[in-house]
Amino acid sequence: MSRKHLTSKQHAFWTYLKDYVKNNGVWPTYRELVDEFSYRSPNSVTQNLQALHKKGFLVKDDDGYQISSMVVQGAQLGPIGIPITGIITAGVLQEAVEANLGTITLETLFPSLDRMFAIRVSGQSMIGEDIHDGDYVLLIDDDIPNGGIGAVMYNGETSLKRIYNEAAGLRLEPANDEYPDVYITPDVFEEVRILGRYVGHVNKEGIYRRSSIRNRAA
Repeated sequence: MSRKHLTSKQHAFWTYLKDYVKNNGVWPTYRELVDEFSYRSPNSVTQNLQALHKKGFLVKDDDGYQISSMVVQGAQLGPIGIPITGIITAGVLQEAVEANLGTITLETLFPSLDRMFAIRVSGQSMIGEDIHDGDYVLLIDDDIPNGGIGAVMYNGETSLKRIYNEAAGLRLEPANDEYPDVYITPDVFEEVRILGRYVGHVNKEGIYRRSSIRNRAA
């Protein structure tokens, strides 16, 4: 579920929508929303609804948009994170300092969270990068630099590999000697779709960010 921040206008729209449903038990009409925010056309209502849906505040079913149950439970009222409770020295022993220093959230670890998505890994071709079958790779909607790890779609199939742009075409390099490199010639480049650049992965052991040393080219 996305936890992207709302813009000020989206927040005002969301607040009105949530309060209206709470107080009236029904969804406001398009006309009421247009009048409330002085929109020039109902298209502005549609755009706001789509934005709230994309950011996880609304869900959509056969009956239309509904307020997400996660929001009702309070999961979207603020960023969820790990509390920072003080300062500890990594040098000589000193008195511990207790303080409320905020929280560590996913946005702390990944500043581009609003452009991030996850895909589940199937297979062991990237075990050399500690990415295993069943892990969830974190991808960002961005170009993949030469030699960087990323996800591509080619010939109807998806693949996570280290990608090299060479004179003969693209070379998709696995991180497992049991798997061969994949070569894509320039005449079919238009059939290659870049899905995203690898920035980390998640498994039952925790969250792992891309290593700036190992993946220096990325």
